[in-house]
Amino acid sequence: MRCFRTLIALGLCGPILALAGCSTGSAPPPPVARPAAFTPLGLGASYLASGVIGGQSARAAKMRAAKIRPLTPDAAYDYVARAERDLRRQTVGIGVDVIRVGDSLLIRIPATLTFDSGSSSIKPQFDATLSEVARTLKTYNQSMVDVLAHTDTTGSPEHNLALSQKRANSVAAFLAARGVAKARIATKGMGETAPLYSPDDTESERAGNRRVEIRLIPYRTS
Repeated sequence: MRCFRTLIALGLCGPILALAGCSTGSAPPPPVARPAAFTPLGLGASYLASGVIGGQSARAAKMRAAKIRPLTPDAAYDYVARAERDLRRQTVGIGVDVIRVGDSLLIRIPATLTFDSGSSSIKPQFDATLSEVARTLKTYNQSMVDVLAHTDTTGSPEHNLALSQKRANSVAAFLAARGVAKARIATKGMGETAPLYSPDDTESERAGNRRVEIRLIPYRTS
């Protein structure tokens, strides 16, 4: 069995590309300003090294019930590499990061692209990009999908936790509505517990902390 490279952040470059095959036909949103060191931050966070949301056994049982076949360890390596290539191609230049973390992929989306401040409703202008992500997740269906949402530290911890869970649920519902099997998806609102920047004293730091992450974990036989 081949080992995955760990903690490799993939920089995004190049001009904005039109997203082919988008069901809505809309153009992708414009790029957003981000801290220069945004991409490589946060890869050592303990929550990224944790298991899938809800536990491996319970999630695997849902996958089996949905008649989704597991991958062999060797097949999983190529599976993740192909998913990484396709996701990176689809999101290049629009402010979304596709990052290899261990044997999984992390799609990191700044919340400024997806939600207005204090809202859990996905912005209409982001439908095209998120629809493309959903299309790829649907294609690579031998995987579990974790949706995690984060906030900055403004507001109370209780409010931030509730808001982040609503945002995670909104993204999960969006993916399911576009054909990603519900049996594959789990959500978790992280609130302000896993910041990329601590403290987040500047607006650029707070913007980095406000994010949604979609984690793709191969469903393997062992």
